[in-house]
Amino acid sequence: MARKPNGRADGQASAGYVKSLDKALALLEQIGEIDDGLALSDLAQRAGLPPSTAHRLLTTLERRRFVQFDNATRRWCIGVQAFTVGSAFLPRRDLIRSALPFMRQLMEESGETTNLAVESNGEAVFLAHVESHEMMRASSRPGSRVPLHGSGVGKALLSTMPERDISRILHKHGLRRLTPNTIVSPAELRVALAEVRENGYGFDNEEHSFGVRCVAAPIFDERGEAVAAISVLGPTARISDERIADLGGRVRRAARLVTAELGGHSASFAG
Repeated sequence: MARKPNGRADGQASAGYVKSLDKALALLEQIGEIDDGLALSDLAQRAGLPPSTAHRLLTTLERRRFVQFDNATRRWCIGVQAFTVGSAFLPRRDLIRSALPFMRQLMEESGETTNLAVESNGEAVFLAHVESHEMMRASSRPGSRVPLHGSGVGKALLSTMPERDISRILHKHGLRRLTPNTIVSPAELRVALAEVRENGYGFDNEEHSFGVRCVAAPIFDERGEAVAAISVLGPTARISDERIADLGGRVRRAARLVTAELGGHSASFAG
């Protein structure tokens, strides 16, 4: 379904809104979510655009090297200029630079992949990861998004929010079932968030993906507000019930260390 500016009817664009630019950026976002790229027909359908319109916009983006067309697969893929522009974001965020040493240490201690995520528009967005050395490992690609209610990092972030913000996010995104273990009841989610506050870490028990578990804890800034979450992610075969408390303690400690590195604090959160 094609996007509309701030809920206005077509043709009633708000001041400063450029519809063609919005459409082009929508295409770029869709391409960025798929590693192997997308065929024109699939891409147009995902963005809610006619194929002819999508092709014109993609051709323009290609000229600026934001996307590229793979002749072998007949798919549109992300281009080098998108990486160049996106990389300009990293130096502006001390968060990633501050967190990476502790993420590496946590990966070595736990043997599992570690991730850093932030909340954006009611979802968790992964900024960085340090992959496990194990042959069988789980990973969340930087830039990918996951629902807050169905992920460890998401529940860690949700648990720090005021009730009005939690209600707003649930109203906007709902509680979509991702696996049989996904929490789809607002009452059950609030019980889970209370446990996160008590324990100091959140737990994703195959709620987002089959065979994958995640343990996560929030990171706070100087105002005592959560700015990110750090997690360990791995196959259920290794993240057994017996390891949850130990991993929770390690993740909680890593979150405290990153918080201190940022000059942050949290007087009200467990751990």
